[in-house]
Amino acid sequence: MRDPYEVLGVPRSASAAAIKSAYRKLAKKHHPDSNKDDPKAAERFSEINSANEILGDEDKRKQFDRGEIDAEGKPRFQGFPGGGGPRGRAGPGGFESYTFRSGGGPGAGGGAFEDILNSMFGGGVRGARPGAGGGAQFDFDTGGIGLDLDVNVAMSVSLEESVKGGEKRVRLPTGKELNVKIPAGVTEGQQIRLRGQGESAQGHPPGDLLITINIAPHPFFKVEGADLRIDLPVALYEAVLGGKVRVPTLGNAVELSVPKNTSSGRTFRLKGKGLPKSGGTGDLFVTIRIMLPDGNDAELEALMEKWRDQHPYNPRSGLG
Repeated sequence: MRDPYEVLGVPRSASAAAIKSAYRKLAKKHHPDSNKDDPKAAERFSEINSANEILGDEDKRKQFDRGEIDAEGKPRFQGFPGGGGPRGRAGPGGFESYTFRSGGGPGAGGGAFEDILNSMFGGGVRGARPGAGGGAQFDFDTGGIGLDLDVNVAMSVSLEESVKGGEKRVRLPTGKELNVKIPAGVTEGQQIRLRGQGESAQGHPPGDLLITINIAPHPFFKVEGADLRIDLPVALYEAVLGGKVRVPTLGNAVELSVPKNTSSGRTFRLKGKGLPKSGGTGDLFVTIRIMLPDGNDAELEALMEKWRDQHPYNPRSGLG
């Protein structure tokens, strides 16, 4: 097998995120289901998975970089300390080749050499089986690497949808679209998991679809935990004379009694008109904002000039 870095097309200095991204792109591109007319697609796909099993695992990647395992994840034999162990002979290129035998000779019976290998490779030897010429061939268990086939997407919902629930259509990175049921009472950052709706890879169960909820800003409600706040515009005469004004809520609008001579900035509390919470419902805080009519109004200006001359007062006197 080729160098896993070369297979995934990443440099040796690549971050874990870069490796993961490269693997996903290549796995999607060369998946046999998407290349049914290409007889070599399965081979390329297998090579990509094998490379990811090495580089996608932090420990195995370090072992490969140190030369302790090869591109297939198999341990590289580096001899026995102290000159012990099996006898070797010079092979091609000056490397020594070794024949492992599990029987015969004092102290060599009953899988003793398998014990030596297990002590060297951390219990990673599955056992011996007869090989050519009476030698024993050992299989090294490199461990199963679980592929990350989960797909993460974000979904923006309105404040009303987060409270009441509903159904929305979400588009996956693959282009596939799904209808997703939004449970009532979802919160910012909460995840919805759809089992088996993630990516797929040959020989692996499909991943899951993880949908992270984002609550879109509301045009006039501000969220503070389970409470809501709203700035309520009122006319000058409503603030001066008082009266009942309609206040929107997440349900039906309600009427708020504004007392006479209510100043801009005064806040009223409507209990139980906020968001659902454990053991109850939050409140709605309504802040009065006095709004003057658009444009010039000569009659209003004349009235205010008369008022200024006859009833002067300084609302900023307390500021020094």
